[in-house]
Amino acid sequence: LSGKLCQLANGAIYTDDGDTVAIHDRKLDALEDLIEAANGKPVLVAYWFRHDLARISERLQKLHIPSTQIDSPESIRKWNAGELPVALVHPASAGHGLNLQSGGSAIIWFGLTWSLELYQQTNARLWRQGQKAETVILHHIIAKDTIDERIMKALSEKDKTQAALIDAVKANL
Repeated sequence: LSGKLCQLANGAIYTDDGDTVAIHDRKLDALEDLIEAANGKPVLVAYWFRHDLARISERLQKLHIPSTQIDSPESIRKWNAGELPVALVHPASAGHGLNLQSGGSAIIWFGLTWSLELYQQTNARLWRQGQKAETVILHHIIAKDTIDERIMKALSEKDKTQAALIDAVKANL
């Protein structure tokens, strides 16, 4: 149920036979606005479902905005060289060790993950040693009155709990 609600919030759902049914374009519209507001600065877009990737790619193509999925050494090189205004990344594949900090300093979360580790590690691809910008900007496209709001709250609470645990361990050492 959680997965279906996340799909619905993102604007499309998978049918039982694997097809995709588009429901709305609100998040795509918000993404377009955020990319435009970046004023030409590169943005990393985190997506969760394959249909998110397909729909985002289709929208960017219609807008004539070059983009690629970060899924190979070549795509990483292009991003870090500043050759891509938009790069698309799945949090599960943007884990530990990927160096994306040279390509930009803004990430837009189109689709969210329940996993605090995946969330933090994806953000850490930009906010790490070698980042030239003083700040890294995190945008979250949250569909109002949907499971998106619960996921953001859960991530925040998990982060507080994790920080309290780390503080407690430090105090005992």
